Amino acid sequence: MHSTFASRYVRESLPRYKMPEKSIPKEAAFQIINDELMLDGKPRLNLASFVTTWMEPECDKLIMDSINKNYVDMDEYPVTTELQNRCVNMIAHLFNAPLGESEVAVGVGTVGSSEAIMLAGLAFKRKWQNRRKAEGKPYDKPNIVTGANVQVCWEKFARYFEVELKEVKLSENYYVMDPAKAVEMVDENTICVAAILGSTLNGEFEDVKLLNDLLLEKNKITGWDTSIHVDAASGGFIAPFLWPELEWDFRLPLVKSINVSGHKYGLVYAGVGWVIWRSKEDLPEELIFHINYLGTDQPTFTLNFSKGSSQIIAQYYQLIRLGYEGYRNVMDNCHENAMVLKEGLEKTGRFKIVSKDNGVPLVAFSLKDKSRGHDEFEIAETLRRFGWIVPAYTMPADAKHITVLRVVIREDFSRTLAERLVLDITKVLHELDALPAKPSSKKSVNGEENGKIMVKKTAMETQREITAYWKNFVMAKKSDKNKIC
Repeated sequence: MHSTFASRYVRESLPRYKMPEKSIPKEAAFQIINDELMLDGKPRLNLASFVTTWMEPECDKLIMDSINKNYVDMDEYPVTTELQNRCVNMIAHLFNAPLGESEVAVGVGTVGSSEAIMLAGLAFKRKWQNRRKAEGKPYDKPNIVTGANVQVCWEKFARYFEVELKEVKLSENYYVMDPAKAVEMVDENTICVAAILGSTLNGEFEDVKLLNDLLLEKNKITGWDTSIHVDAASGGFIAPFLWPELEWDFRLPLVKSINVSGHKYGLVYAGVGWVIWRSKEDLPEELIFHINYLGTDQPTFTLNFSKGSSQIIAQYYQLIRLGYEGYRNVMDNCHENAMVLKEGLEKTGRFKIVSKDNGVPLVAFSLKDKSRGHDEFEIAETLRRFGWIVPAYTMPADAKHITVLRVVIREDFSRTLAERLVLDITKVLHELDALPAKPSSKKSVNGEENGKIMVKKTAMETQREITAYWKNFVMAKKSDKNKIC
């Protein structure tokens, strides 16, 4: 009877945090939600994310056709299970797993690399505990060695599963884990050393080969059996195609497991990751559960149970659709576009590039001159006016004074977009140059007293202190009034 926007359903506010009492027409529900979602950023212009934002229409159709299949119902959906097993084996061979002619790979599909890392970490922890028990030694203080540049999922693993996280600190101009320092931190309670193939901060590959060699030497001297897990969430689908000669995978004897994100450079929408083990011996049998209430005996080793099948099917589509040749072409294109962006930024003369050419196709860069008070956070905020979502962030401990912007180059980031981004960044720089200089946020030396350097606070710091003081004073007065005498 009424047009969508003239109906009462869109003229009245709906409850936000409670379920409404009455139903509304499907058209109205769609329009209300669709209108709010318009305020989200555009996924393809979200240059903060490594996650795939575009797939071919044929794959989109496969995804929608299988969106109602529960992946865990293996007996009901045996073909989907078979596709998952094919993906595991394809990826294991890509990572040079030592498999015989008829031998099947050991691995599983996960919701993402976070779950994959949890599973791999649990396998290392249980193997270490079993070994310590057999030796009659304490097994209550496991630790894991990583760089401070690891993704937050490693901190989650350590906290959730009670493993001490020993981090190798970063330093200026060296933003990945130093293998020598990592091996120094290894002790008899270390369940594994985690190396990153593609740091989230600047895309750099850590030197897994050097880590393997140093750890072999230490194991020989100490009699320990410390192994390596490679977090290849970002780089696992890049290195085999761009730098196949690089040794980082199962070609190295101490690499026992590898995780990779299918939803990053595996070129699948968000929701799929993979973890592959070197052999059956590296995945303790007691971690595998067997269920039969879905029809047949089914082994399962996941943190989740029910989940959709769409992303598994989409991963298989990409592997057979693109093949080695297709993936190499996509990664070549991403790398070339990253170089175009890097060269465009360098031509401005305003930025220092902190990412590496041999790594994940991204460009991380920081301002050379901040004397006028404008920083990377302002550039990121101003770029949003043009539609670009570019993150600005500080480096981890011991390099926190370094702030960078990062642009991730994905498959759907074209040469035209790369050139356009450089133009828009240049416009932002001109806008900031036209603004008045900001008061320096740095503290200035004001003299010495008793041999100690005295520091003079800036006007902004003084103002903040006064504001904080009055806020605390007022809150204290309010608190006093509420007291019962």
